[in-house]
Amino acid sequence: MKLETRYSHHPEDVKSYDTEALRRHFLVEQVFVTGELKLVYTHVDRVVFGGAVPTTQALALEGGKAFGTPSFLDRRELGVVNLGGNGSVLVDGQAYALANGDGLYVGMGTQTVALESDDAAHPAKFYLMSCPAHASYPTVRITRADANPKKLGSPETCNVRTIYQYVHPAVCKSCQLVMGVTVLEPGSVWNTYPPHTHERRMEVYLYFGMSEATRIFHLHGQPAETRHIVMANEQAVISPSWSIHSGVGSGPYSFVWGMAGENQTFDDMDGLGPNDLK
Repeated sequence: MKLETRYSHHPEDVKSYDTEALRRHFLVEQVFVTGELKLVYTHVDRVVFGGAVPTTQALALEGGKAFGTPSFLDRRELGVVNLGGNGSVLVDGQAYALANGDGLYVGMGTQTVALESDDAAHPAKFYLMSCPAHASYPTVRITRADANPKKLGSPETCNVRTIYQYVHPAVCKSCQLVMGVTVLEPGSVWNTYPPHTHERRMEVYLYFGMSEATRIFHLHGQPAETRHIVMANEQAVISPSWSIHSGVGSGPYSFVWGMAGENQTFDDMDGLGPNDLK
């Protein structure tokens, strides 16, 4: 298991970042590496996220000094979404089969988590997100049909989309992790507009389902000090609570979103109007 650490940033400091610094601190350019489990530990709400692409051998989550606990989930909870071929997540030895688009919630106190693919030639691509937890809740397998759908947007604003809530109070219990997948309809390019902030929650986006030529302009920064980060397929971005959350693509795409913070109220956001942005 490979672990990279990212630190928190004050918005006043981020104002001075050039393009390279902004990308270095907030963008993860390679999430999925064949045969590896690659994670990022961000001090923004102490969230851990990343990808696992097992081939001939299972890949296991590990505890240790980085987390201060013997097992990875001694004081954490975990969400998983499979974006690749068929695979399984072994939770304390019990296998949960995940096809493409399936998800899994794993509660605090789980001692072992291993990820494996059914076919090494067509491996699973497990996207993982974890945050600290204070109580233990049951492991739940979540298919796309099990997820709670919310259709939002309009053709006039080019943001018709369905938000599939996987790890969410409407689907399963968790401590603070909220996680899901947003799918845009053909012709829609904005994943939300106007943007908003989540002062009480951070968020990580993983963009996927993009062609080689498609790019996402992910909006970042405070409303009056906006920046953008240009992103390609299967890249992830950290959005602190003070940053706007929005993006626009040059072609079709979907994204996995995950949040952690003080509450799980999905609509607890601070909306912005076009005149609030600079």
